[in-house]
Amino acid sequence: MTKKNSNIFHFAIIFILILEIRTQLSDESEFLIDRSKTGLTYVPKDLSLETTILDISQNYISELQMPDILSLSKLKILIISYNRIQYLDMSVFQFNQKLEYLDLSHNNLETISCHPTLNLKHLDLSFNAFDALPICQEFGNMSQLEFLGLSATQLQKSSVWSIAHLRISKVLLVLGDTYGEREDAESLQDLNTQSLHIIFPTGKEFHFILDVSVSTTVSLELSNVKCVLDDNGCSYFENVLSKLQKNSRLSNLTLNNIEITWNSFFTILQLVWRTNIEYFSISNVKLQGYLGFTDFDYSDTSLKALSIHKVVHDVFSLPQGSIYKILSNMNIQHLTVSAAHMVHMVCPSQVSPFLYLNFSSNLLTDMVFKNCTNLANLKTLILQKNQLKELANIVQMTQEMKSLQQLDVSQNSLIYDESEGNCPWARSLSSLNMSSNILTDSVFRCLPPRIKVLDLHNNRIRSIPKDVTGLGTLQELNLASNSLAHLPGCGIFSSLSILIIDYNSISNPSADFFQSCQKIRSLKAGNNPFQCSCELREFIQSVGQVSSEVVEGWPDSYKCDYPESYKGTPLKDFHVSELSCNTALLIATIVVPGLVLAVTVTVLCIYLDLPWYLRMVCQWTQTRRRARNVPLEELQRTLQFHAFISYSGHDSAWVKNELIPNLEKEDIRICLHERNFVAGKSIVENIINCIEKSYKSIFVLSPNFVQSEWCHYELYFAHHNLFHEGSNNLILILLDPIPQYSIPNSYHKLRALMAQRTYLEWPKEKSKRGLFWANLRASISIKLMGKAAEISYTEI
Repeated sequence: MTKKNSNIFHFAIIFILILEIRTQLSDESEFLIDRSKTGLTYVPKDLSLETTILDISQNYISELQMPDILSLSKLKILIISYNRIQYLDMSVFQFNQKLEYLDLSHNNLETISCHPTLNLKHLDLSFNAFDALPICQEFGNMSQLEFLGLSATQLQKSSVWSIAHLRISKVLLVLGDTYGEREDAESLQDLNTQSLHIIFPTGKEFHFILDVSVSTTVSLELSNVKCVLDDNGCSYFENVLSKLQKNSRLSNLTLNNIEITWNSFFTILQLVWRTNIEYFSISNVKLQGYLGFTDFDYSDTSLKALSIHKVVHDVFSLPQGSIYKILSNMNIQHLTVSAAHMVHMVCPSQVSPFLYLNFSSNLLTDMVFKNCTNLANLKTLILQKNQLKELANIVQMTQEMKSLQQLDVSQNSLIYDESEGNCPWARSLSSLNMSSNILTDSVFRCLPPRIKVLDLHNNRIRSIPKDVTGLGTLQELNLASNSLAHLPGCGIFSSLSILIIDYNSISNPSADFFQSCQKIRSLKAGNNPFQCSCELREFIQSVGQVSSEVVEGWPDSYKCDYPESYKGTPLKDFHVSELSCNTALLIATIVVPGLVLAVTVTVLCIYLDLPWYLRMVCQWTQTRRRARNVPLEELQRTLQFHAFISYSGHDSAWVKNELIPNLEKEDIRICLHERNFVAGKSIVENIINCIEKSYKSIFVLSPNFVQSEWCHYELYFAHHNLFHEGSNNLILILLDPIPQYSIPNSYHKLRALMAQRTYLEWPKEKSKRGLFWANLRASISIKLMGKAAEISYTEI
């Protein structure tokens, strides 16, 4: 194993073990101090007394003394790897009774001095400069020890006696560069561990005879195996593996970072085939030489799964057909060949027991397993990261796989042409991963009939066709990182429970999504360019009505993208009023009051005859405006008449025969429209002028008067006489009784005057008329100061 790879491996172990221990510590008691990579040359003195986890790895610390950590009584985890410590007295930890995890790997330790009181769960002394195994007698007291990391350049059987009674979960043994000069083949036989990982010297040819068949070991990993220069192939390493047959408990074997020939590779595979091993994994393989191994005995094996990962070779003219034939005809359930530059795989020669095939990160094309009928038992097929292009070919491939349930063809260059016609997928297929391809909307017309889990994220899908059918069994759909503009409903996905649709182009998700998708229990729709508008308001309200566990990422990944004023605002903080969003409500708010006002005005106009009054005001205004143009001398005139008489034409006989003679015989000047209106002026203007030139206005009331519109005009203007404002200038003569009901509603002025004013009633008895005329003459009696102007009489 190279230094880089060993570091990565070691860091991974540290990380996993720290996580395991930290999960056992409560949040209240955990206090982490991380001073790694800070250039320290000594342990810091300012550490908190509450410290439970201390990481001072990757520094330049050369010694560790008791005062450095004496006060840290609560310390549980101490990581001091990748420093320069050469000597350590374990007694420095005697006051750290809670210490469970101690990592001293990757230092320069040569010797240690032990202390009997230490009771660790994790002790890592690997990747140091020990000559012999650094196992003290006191290690035997560590009854809770779960992980032990060691390093040495020579092994002796007696070195492990002191811990032989301990049941250690995992032992990591790193052999120094000079290992093998004084090798004891039986040195590890007394180890009592379930998992053993041995790292051989880097770059050194494998000439070791170490017996790794520890009887208690269930999982064995061997790293750094190089045997390309041996004339006998990998005979030493093959001898080591052959002894594994003695261990009936061993079920997992991992070979990591190996460099061998092609022939040795298959020889080792054949050797393992005949052991009790069930799971065999080979990773980081470098193959050299030519392949002469063509026959493989598939009989008598316990192997269930073979995994080959990261293979490189320096020979290109290989009989690849032979390699594919050996691999394809293995009578095992699980086979993985990934990152091996494999360009093809042949169909098994007979019905295969394969349940799981993983050929990810290779160079396979659409022709793989074409017309292959011998994979009828296959349930899972992974073809991720290959050279697949035509989806139709993949569909055709699965048609013969009668038991196929899961298919992964992600991270290829798949396209689908609708002109290909039907898509005869394997009917058993329930989970399909076609993510990271170049598929478009048409892919929804080519899906398995009983699909339950579908992953189409990172494609070129813009919409889901509405006329698609046959997806009633779909339960989980991943459409993330496409170009969808709308949140799809569940009209065609009646069983959908999980929908992932983040990183699309959705701006206005449908508010009725949750009504359409009654079975949805997980929605992930964040990181979309949401348009914060009225339409989005309804979606936000619907999100608030479902459980917080249903909408994943809410509210952090749900933010407004536009308008600019709301950009970056979380949707939960976007608020807009009901009135501004509800058009019907807005119209009702504006129209209804307006309508009520219009009806009210109309009713008032009808009841109060408002248009008539408006016309009168207009006429009055026009007359007054014209009056402003008359010279001031003319306006400064005196009254010319004692009274202006207003009456109905039907009552003219009484006016001319009774009223006029009785008043004018007393030298009272009367203004009548028949003789005093000026020709050329409008009737309204004449009425106004006569009223203004008269001291009083006499109105002869009768049922006829009520029916005369012009009488109503005269009454209105007389009541609003500007020149006599504030004076009692109206005289009402009731010639004939007027019933209240006969007065029109629009004549409310007449109603008011009759109710508020005293009027003179024309007596029917002649004996009372003398008093009537006396009262009337008295009410208009006034001395006119100026001479009456000459008035042109115009008959109307």
